[in-house]
Amino acid sequence: MQKLNMLDWLALILVLVGALNWGLVGILEFDLVATLFGEMSFITKTVYSLVGVAALYMTMISTSLNKD
Repeated sequence: MQKLNMLDWLALILVLVGALNWGLVGILEFDLVATLFGEMSFITKTVYSLVGVAALYMTMISTSLNKD
């Protein structure tokens, strides 16, 4: 199994943050990122963008993570 490098870990953490935020939005109608950084502020947009890029990155490397 391939070991995760620093970029892999960062992408995984960002995807988890995004998943938890969407869970909060879906269950409690509470957007934690927007609450912390402001409704559609530059930082909020940056976090959302990084989560999206991280999800694409994790999708691309997911096939190689299961190889011996």
